[in-house]
Amino acid sequence: MSPELALLFEAALAAQARAYAPYSGFPVGAALRDADGAVHAGCNVENAAYPVGTCAEAGAIAAMAAAGGRGIAEMLVLGPGPGLVTPCGACRQRIREFAGPDVIIHVADGAGVRAAFTLATLLPESFGPENLGRHV
Repeated sequence: MSPELALLFEAALAAQARAYAPYSGFPVGAALRDADGAVHAGCNVENAAYPVGTCAEAGAIAAMAAAGGRGIAEMLVLGPGPGLVTPCGACRQRIREFAGPDVIIHVADGAGVRAAFTLATLLPESFGPENLGRHV
């Protein structure tokens, strides 16, 4: 694992440990490296009114935006269980707002990185800022 990926893994693991998941018992952490090299992390935060919970990826993106970042260079999502914990559909679109199709999304569990996908693989033929005349 490269040093940059190790930083993302450790940040996502630490965020996962702080997740608020009393209903699902499924804590998720996410970390991203922005275009300037800064690392931002987030965790899922559940709510008794299920639709208003927040995904870990959304938390990491919000942390990046709050710090002034506007571009995702790489991301890692870390969750439990035997299956790969990839971003949900809504988070794939959230990531797309700040990342181009070639950005790598790593998927991990507590033992390490299990897979890596380009955003284009996770969200093919996506609608993004450039469709509206803006560029990532």
